[in-house]
Amino acid sequence: MQFMLLFSRQGKLRLQKWYVPLSDKEKKKITRELVQTVLARKPKMCSFLEWRDLKIVYKRYASLYFCCAIEDQDNELITLEIIHRYVELLDKYFGSVCELDIIFNFEKAYFILDEFLLGGEVQETSKKNVLKAIEQADLLQEKTDYVSQQEFHWV
Repeated sequence: MQFMLLFSRQGKLRLQKWYVPLSDKEKKKITRELVQTVLARKPKMCSFLEWRDLKIVYKRYASLYFCCAIEDQDNELITLEIIHRYVELLDKYFGSVCELDIIFNFEKAYFILDEFLLGGEVQETSKKNVLKAIEQADLLQEKTDYVSQQEFHWV
């Protein structure tokens, strides 16, 4: 996978993860092009399209589009499954994820993605293991916050 973009029906970028080195200018150009292209497509159209030398795989969940760019030889159906698994992980964590969850907890959305994908490849296939790692990180964060709070009160 080259990159993953999450954007709203209004074209607002909500999350972006790049697995190839590109300049900020090129990223903005790609994002603008793909958002316009995907939003212009009819709902009944295929979720795959050829774009430049890549294949674009996208899926809409509620008000969000999940869009991935893959190499020509990569499997589109597996990419759809990757998108679906990421949505399932977000749903499990947030309890029926919505666009506002991504907006206000974007760091968690990135963390979940990073636990699931590494370098654009699936790192962990087990939802249970991904969610367990996230739960452990949340507990560590709570402990760190608590200790910091206690130290602040002593000063």
